Amino acid sequence: MRRTFLFLLGSICVFAQQPDLAVVQKIAGTVGFYTNDGRLISEVQVGKHPHEAVLSPDGKFLYVTNNGILWMTDPGEGGNTISIVDMTSRRNVGSINLGRYHRPHGIDLDPGTGRLVVTIENPSGLLLVDPLQRKVLKMYDVKGEAPHMVLLSPDGKRAYVSNTGTGTLSVVDLETAKVNVIPSAARPQGTAFSPDRKTIYMTNLDGNSISIFDAAKSERTGMIQTGKGPCRIAVTPDGRTLVYALQNAEAVGFADAASRKEVQQVPIGGKLVSLTLSRDKRVAYSSAQEQDKIFVISIADRKIIRVITTPKGSGPDPVIALR
Repeated sequence: MRRTFLFLLGSICVFAQQPDLAVVQKIAGTVGFYTNDGRLISEVQVGKHPHEAVLSPDGKFLYVTNNGILWMTDPGEGGNTISIVDMTSRRNVGSINLGRYHRPHGIDLDPGTGRLVVTIENPSGLLLVDPLQRKVLKMYDVKGEAPHMVLLSPDGKRAYVSNTGTGTLSVVDLETAKVNVIPSAARPQGTAFSPDRKTIYMTNLDGNSISIFDAAKSERTGMIQTGKGPCRIAVTPDGRTLVYALQNAEAVGFADAASRKEVQQVPIGGKLVSLTLSRDKRVAYSSAQEQDKIFVISIADRKIIRVITTPKGSGPDPVIALR
């Protein structure tokens, strides 16, 4: 009786602690919940090799793409589900079956409709998904190979998709299915809007550069040369600074948006696979998957202020700031 009481008391204490961060742990196939100081509160099993995730507008659910393949360059059919994690109970409460569409990767959500857009690598395309009905509504041909990340326009009418295999950005009209394909550079990956949503920045992993696009005109307007292997990117609230993970340089890079030049690199010492910002935009989180570490970088000071060590073999990828 006493043992049961202590177990229940411990469980209540664990769930009374509110996490600050949700981390997609790609190798373990889990989502880990952490405090800002790096303490692991709990974990939930999702699908095999999850890659990206997005919160519902009310913060009640986390939708996680179960790619099924560790690296996008690896062969294989891959997975075909999106896990639904209840953020209150921190439990996996179901999944969305994508049927014949495999290897879901990038994901974004339209706050107006609650619908998801999800890139798929097998076959190459973009899905429109209703998470409430748990069904695929439409599949779009993006006119490119190996779609990676996706970014929705503020009105939810267009989706911007980085095509890693063909070195392009596809602008997909979600109503008409019309696609405008814009050349970029070798192996484009992460995308981010400027604060006014007029400009899109996209990293080119093998091109060692960031492409700049006019969102309204759907045309490329410039390039920024970077260190080796930029893969994910974010923009500071004032729009002046781009912050990005340099996978092959094992560093976090900073570029000046006005001069279009890289101004600094912060050495990390690990192969970085992600970069996201805190809710207050003061720090960046960048994960070194193979080292099971998350590096927390001060944007103002441009230095590492904390390292979060995740469980061995977890393989952390994107960090989602919860509060």
